[in-house]
Amino acid sequence: MNYPNGRKSGTQKLRSQNKAETTFSNRGMTLEEDIELSNDYYRNANIAIVHKKPTPVQIVNVDYPKRSAAVIKEAYFKQASTTDFNGVYRGRYIDFEAKETKSKTSFPLSNIHQHQIDHMYACQLHGGICFIIVKFAVFDEVYLLPASKLFLFWNDQFKGGRKSIPYDYMKAEAELLPFHYQARIDYATALDKLYF
Repeated sequence: MNYPNGRKSGTQKLRSQNKAETTFSNRGMTLEEDIELSNDYYRNANIAIVHKKPTPVQIVNVDYPKRSAAVIKEAYFKQASTTDFNGVYRGRYIDFEAKETKSKTSFPLSNIHQHQIDHMYACQLHGGICFIIVKFAVFDEVYLLPASKLFLFWNDQFKGGRKSIPYDYMKAEAELLPFHYQARIDYATALDKLYF
């Protein structure tokens, strides 16, 4: 299409650029943002009630340049946080951590902390469903791994075992969570398959 002044619209160029850029890896969303959108969908559709846990912070120093513009100058974490998300699904308490890795070969266990393992173990002991959601950013794949399988790798690392969970193990033993429009990270479907 040409404009009356003789310039071309450039629409063709934009269309071809957009086609090349339309990949899941360029969505611009982090894993936690995708999970939050899924949680919003679950709440609105009355499927589950799941929220991101706030990180406990102690504010020490605040600057008040004017009443409407307070600026936090110094703050500390009050305590180590537990996991990222918790809530209720189909009458059961669920608790999980979300992590991303750029590794092509494995998920490093250094991304998880002992207090998080202890928390998931205690929740599971009391009948809760605990798991981790891991995104392999290079492949744009997201997996749900039950805590019981995570615990095997976690405990084995202290006996000379691997300090990571192999990508091939995740592909074989974890639940792949495909990307969807409404529930972007549809972990509820995986939970149905694993626990209900």
